[in-house]
Amino acid sequence: MNRVVHPIEEESYRRLRARLDTSHFPPLTRAVVERVIHSAADLDYATDLVMAEADLEKAHAALHAGAPVVVDVAMVGAGITRRETVCRLGDAESGPGLTRSAHAIRLAHEQVGPGALWVIGNAPTALEELLTLDADPALVIGLPVGFVGAVESKAALRESGLPAVSNVSEKGGSAVAAAALNALLYHPTSAEENL
Repeated sequence: MNRVVHPIEEESYRRLRARLDTSHFPPLTRAVVERVIHSAADLDYATDLVMAEADLEKAHAALHAGAPVVVDVAMVGAGITRRETVCRLGDAESGPGLTRSAHAIRLAHEQVGPGALWVIGNAPTALEELLTLDADPALVIGLPVGFVGAVESKAALRESGLPAVSNVSEKGGSAVAAAALNALLYHPTSAEENL
């Protein structure tokens, strides 16, 4: 199903591409970079984001085959269009050495098992917890924002070897994390390209 693109979005992309040449990126990487920049109006994401096209290709296939999408907070889920998400934050509790966000990730892991796409845009502790689990993710979009733990959790994600989208700086947040997932949702499958 083709998505109808609003004229404002078309003009935003035209202006983005007039200010930044993204043509050298592979297709899915370009889609993620552009959608994240579009969501934040921040051209620096072109050099701040870290991802591998091969990981995105596998994640794209898993997503379009119906793999579950887990989010750390409802705000990330609200930004993801055309797909239901799993968010267990409302069921989670904090305790000694465990934040509510980390507990929510444990609960979600118990619910969805391996092969999910994990989208973390708010809590570094959620990303840290995910890295302790045997989640076998299709992809981890790890873009938590903040001055405490965000950079470190994203560095740990990159060092883990898991298929991932992350960034180097403190920047991130719900909107950019959702945008990265939406880029994969909106990018056509080969069957759709042949229509």
